[in-house]
Amino acid sequence: MDIRAYGRIMLMFLILLLLQVMIINNINIGVWGITPMFYALFVLALPFETPRWALLVLGFAMGFANDVFCDTPGLNAGATTLMAFARPWVLGMLAPRDGYENGTRPYLMHMGFVWYIYYSGLLILIHHAAYFMLDAFGFAHFFKTLGQIVITALLTEILVIFSQYISFRK
Repeated sequence: MDIRAYGRIMLMFLILLLLQVMIINNINIGVWGITPMFYALFVLALPFETPRWALLVLGFAMGFANDVFCDTPGLNAGATTLMAFARPWVLGMLAPRDGYENGTRPYLMHMGFVWYIYYSGLLILIHHAAYFMLDAFGFAHFFKTLGQIVITALLTEILVIFSQYISFRK
């Protein structure tokens, strides 16, 4: 990656963090206070050739920064690091026969709708399951936790897909 790619990654980091902290965290939906976790898009949008160690560091940094602003010690950092850890496995599972083209990014417009739904849906589900299971830290409220995972994952997925259509109009 060149120096401009690192600059774009840092700019994306700041924009998604500010959007999450300043706007999205002030949206509470329903009785359980469901809030979409749009910042997960950061790990989803990193280039295919991002090294695994960089994925883990960047995922942890995004989660930790969100934890600092949201007063959730370690929840976002743990969930986002797990998401970054699972990303190469999910990409390998969804890889085309010839592999990924060098220089492309995992965007909806480049990879197609079905591929992107599987890719983002699996990683968002992993992230949200880790977040809410760490938050509950037990099975006393299993169905409430399961409901939070499913509803928040669906809302986040819709927001991520909507952002892809807004950002990359043809």
